[in-house]
Amino acid sequence: MQSFTHHHKESSEASSKATQGHVIDLGWRYDLMLWWQNILSRGKWQELQQHIADLAQFQPGETMLDVGCGTGTLAIIAKQHVGAVGRVSGIDPGPKQITRARSKAERAGLSIDFQVGVIEQLAFADQSFDVVLSTFMMHVMPDDLKRQGLAEIARVLKPEGRLLVVDFRRPQEHEEQSERPVHTGPWQSGVQDQPALMQAAGFLQIESGEIETGTTKLPEVGFVRARR
Repeated sequence: MQSFTHHHKESSEASSKATQGHVIDLGWRYDLMLWWQNILSRGKWQELQQHIADLAQFQPGETMLDVGCGTGTLAIIAKQHVGAVGRVSGIDPGPKQITRARSKAERAGLSIDFQVGVIEQLAFADQSFDVVLSTFMMHVMPDDLKRQGLAEIARVLKPEGRLLVVDFRRPQEHEEQSERPVHTGPWQSGVQDQPALMQAAGFLQIESGEIETGTTKLPEVGFVRARR
């Protein structure tokens, strides 16, 4: 998952993978942060990961791409669903995130293709994936980058392929304070903005909803699903 802090990192693998978006690159420290979040939420964060996998409706043999995969937690869950015949890839602009993800997959005995990469330039052929997943990253991206990213996701999805975006909800009071359209730039957007962006990118059968976390320790979360 992409998130929260912008770190400028140089590495041979990532030198050509600059992004306009915000990047977190903490590696094992990121997992430690999420472990603590799971403790504070009494296991609700871990439950949320499983709920996301259920919403993605992974099927055996499918090909899946996790855009902004972070340290690979959801990609690993996806691989367990799609099985040995299925193929899972994950990209993230943070080199330490990818290093950590590769280590976790190796320890789990799972073959997953983790790459340093950016949403605006996906290093995959057209119509490569049945499913693309994006979690907790769109809200930190500039509007133009969201549009570029969704166009790239549409390109790499197979016909009838599906996209699942999970992100934080923008507080309702922000929408009620003004009749003007809410700005959807970095840090001010919410998952509510995704349906219009997906429609503009050519996605169909768009549906959205809330994800009940059952705790005040986590922000409000929602999802949007669509088909290519």
